[in-house]
Amino acid sequence: MYYWLSDDELIFPHPSLANSDGILAVGGDLSPERIVLAYDNGIFPWFNEEDPIIWWSPDPRFVLYPSKLKVSKSMRKVLRDEVFQITFDTAFEEVIKACSKMPRKGQEGTWITRDMVEAYIRLHELGIAHSVEVRQNGVLVGGLYGIALGRCFSGESMFAKVSNASKAGFITLVKKLEAIGFDMIDCQTHSNHLESLGAESISRDDFLIFLEKNQEKETLRGGWTELM
Repeated sequence: MYYWLSDDELIFPHPSLANSDGILAVGGDLSPERIVLAYDNGIFPWFNEEDPIIWWSPDPRFVLYPSKLKVSKSMRKVLRDEVFQITFDTAFEEVIKACSKMPRKGQEGTWITRDMVEAYIRLHELGIAHSVEVRQNGVLVGGLYGIALGRCFSGESMFAKVSNASKAGFITLVKKLEAIGFDMIDCQTHSNHLESLGAESISRDDFLIFLEKNQEKETLRGGWTELM
């Protein structure tokens, strides 16, 4: 059973009502207000170009606590040798479009549709969505983007055109976020790549308890170029 959302009413069913696949609702829109409400309640959009908007709240949830970040010896050397130049919020649109065009194993198309790109660019303009840029010799070779609310960063997608580029960006981001008091990186669903970096599964109930407390914390709106 899916819950169908109206464009006129800004509301979601409780995340616990998601089906066994994690699908909670279908429809609605991608307005900034709806997306923020979704993330505040552990819900996120994920759908293909030809599909209606599909809203998810999986159980378990895959998260990374910054203090549990694992950095391999080889990656420590990559970071120490400054193989890449890593910046924040200097090329959000370029990063999200690169993520949308990156081939994914087992996927024929992309879930980062044109509507999604436009929606997250709006969120970036509002100081809620942020990007990490990874350059080598001045060329963008990797990066990632996501949503920051309170002291939680929800990673959406990453891309790499050369080995270790996205990993270097992600590790740098986690360390920076830990330094300014972030408590959690929401990775949404399991991946071996993120598990190798220290991410773990927690129950949706525990995740929702965390989010309830997180809503009491100030969101650091605006560009992160100077903050980070």
